[in-house]
Amino acid sequence: MGDLKVKDAGLWKSIKGVSVKVGGAWSSSKSVWVKVSGTWVEAWRLSTLGVIWTSRASAVDNNWYCVCYGNGLFVATSITGTGNRVMTSPDGITWTSRTTTNSGWYSVCYGNNTFVAVAQDAASTSVMTSPNGITWTVGTTAASRNWYGVCFGNGLFVAVANGGAMTSTDGITWTSRTIPSGGFNSVCYGNGLFVAVANSGTNRVMTSPDGITWTPRTSSTNDWLAVCYGNGLFVAVAGNGSVVTSPDGITWTSSTPAVSNNWSGVCYGNGLFVATSITGTGNRVMTSPDGITWTPRTSATDNQWRSVCYANGKFVVVASSGTGDRVMTSQ
Repeated sequence: MGDLKVKDAGLWKSIKGVSVKVGGAWSSSKSVWVKVSGTWVEAWRLSTLGVIWTSRASAVDNNWYCVCYGNGLFVATSITGTGNRVMTSPDGITWTSRTTTNSGWYSVCYGNNTFVAVAQDAASTSVMTSPNGITWTVGTTAASRNWYGVCFGNGLFVAVANGGAMTSTDGITWTSRTIPSGGFNSVCYGNGLFVAVANSGTNRVMTSPDGITWTPRTSSTNDWLAVCYGNGLFVAVAGNGSVVTSPDGITWTSSTPAVSNNWSGVCYGNGLFVATSITGTGNRVMTSPDGITWTPRTSATDNQWRSVCYANGKFVVVASSGTGDRVMTSQ
């Protein structure tokens, strides 16, 4: 007989007197295997990552639309609030408000030692930068559009909007780029390619090797709200519950979501894709090891979970509205 240790809500607990049957004989020296979501895994490999979610208090109850990580800090941006539309956290648990203008900061990313946020205000001042996530400086966009997505890749910041794109090497000086008409909501970089997805328009997936020249790709005309890259795969999720994957950003294949919620955020970390939703009852998170097979997870609350990121061994999600705390974490 031997002891088995299992991790419960982040704490290791010992179960006394555990043995396994091997070849008709009971042994305490063999591995213990447990079935999790239909897959057998060794007990010592069991993880609560993406499975167990814990509510966290946001700095204020703003409408938080995006979260990212960089330089040892989680940074979230909001479209509402009075001079406090950014909050930061070193661990995703304790959050602090930061002073910003009252623009509708819809998306934020980190690259080149700089945080860059873009706003949906259709104003020339709908971009701001910060070297540390704390002190922010408003800049000038290349065009007055509703900017909904920004990312960094290959030394370049790329932002997308309804029928427009812009690029910058430093987040300060921006250049307009031509992109076919469409309501582009999200952009990511992976495998040498920028991929942008839209919730309206004829061409709802676009790719670019440099952020300058964009090529339309064939995809289903779904309400695409978010796209990410991980483990050699692009994954996009939609407001109508759809999921598509692509190894190259060009050819896209439909996957079956765990449930048909309004999926608004997706990211990859530590061998796991995590998608978050603004609808659903107790199941506003789903996870997948490959972007194809998805498992529903119990969200901490039924808030409108808009965005998810991964860093330092944990997923962090922020919400635009809902009762209770507007942050939740899983590790």
